Amino acid sequence: MSPLFEDRYEAGRLLGEKLERRGFGPDAVVLALPRGGVPVGYEVAGALRAPLDVMVVRKLGVPGFPELAMGAVAAGGFHVFNPEIVGGRGIPLGILGRVQEREAAEVERLESTYRQGRPRLPLEGRAVILVDDGMATGSTMKVAVASARSRRPSLVVVAVGVAPREAVEELEQEADLVVACQVIDPFLSVGTWYQDFSQVPTSEVVSLLEGSLREAQPLGPG
Repeated sequence: MSPLFEDRYEAGRLLGEKLERRGFGPDAVVLALPRGGVPVGYEVAGALRAPLDVMVVRKLGVPGFPELAMGAVAAGGFHVFNPEIVGGRGIPLGILGRVQEREAAEVERLESTYRQGRPRLPLEGRAVILVDDGMATGSTMKVAVASARSRRPSLVVVAVGVAPREAVEELEQEADLVVACQVIDPFLSVGTWYQDFSQVPTSEVVSLLEGSLREAQPLGPG
């Protein structure tokens, strides 16, 4: 199958155009999921002239099988669990709790690293756009939506480069709006649709956040 995007920046430009046509602009706040979502979010924020921040979400990996997600956690202690994995593998609540506690601490550490001491952007009364390069199941984005909602925005939008229809339909039950550059079935994986899907280094995340801060319009009252 041929890639849809040259890289995450191209996906972000296309996504920014879609969101701009829907009427979003400088009053919105763009929250990108690191690390792959940050280049996408940078282009979205640039198109809308909106501020960019991060929404760190950590997968809760099964002990011994870290790539197998039994849930996810985001800032503020928000979490979702995958009952099929937790119940199907008989994972004790004590182990689940320890993994959750460890990953919640990592969320706080990463947010501090990416922001370089800057406070979180205020979300109350604003349209919040959660951005990622793509989503396969939507489980990570669900906890991001829950975390964003706790900060009392006026609207929560999920915006991704590519996703399968099932994931989009599930997220439509959680968010006020879901926007994707491409909805594809069969999906395979997010990386399938990018010519360049190399890992985004931490230094690039920090640089993009700082660059966006200089370029965005000042955040006025909500």
